[in-house]
Amino acid sequence: MFTVKVVAKKSGKPAERKRVSASFNGILRGGSTGEKYTDSLGEAHFTNQPGIGKVYVDGQPQFEGRLEGRVVVYI
Repeated sequence: MFTVKVVAKKSGKPAERKRVSASFNGILRGGSTGEKYTDSLGEAHFTNQPGIGKVYVDGQPQFEGRLEGRVVVYI
């Protein structure tokens, strides 16, 4: 499981109703999550196992690295 928290750079406030997804690297681990929308705290929760991959917000890549625990993305 992991959580993506989306924060607006200018205001520092959580970004609500942003479409978030992730893709995973590797032959055995490859694939992607379904899409989730951020809540009032700017968080989207995924039940996928941790791994290396990319986070997309509204279809744009915003983070690449270990997807585990809480990943904070500034847009």
